[in-house]
Amino acid sequence: MTLAILGTSYVLPGVSVDGFWAALITALVLGVVNVVIKPILLFLTLPINILTLGIFTFVINALLILLVSVIVSGFSVASFWWALLFSIVVTVLVYILNKIFK
Repeated sequence: MTLAILGTSYVLPGVSVDGFWAALITALVLGVVNVVIKPILLFLTLPINILTLGIFTFVINALLILLVSVIVSGFSVASFWWALLFSIVVTVLVYILNKIFK
């Protein structure tokens, strides 16, 4: 995940990571946020998620990435749209890296 965050920060101009350690801390905080807060948000927004056929999950992911950018000092995201794109690119990179290293 750290490599995906670093790689995405080099590709997207709206996302900035200060270095490897900031990316590592970002990955750890994002993992904790995804385990603790995301299930609660998914449950609370279940009707909207059903109506949008799951696309609202991307909005939740972007909001959680914005939350992580507030928490971690070496990681910043310029706007909601950059967070949304960051979420999609990181997901694709993590999938590719998992296929390569497994």
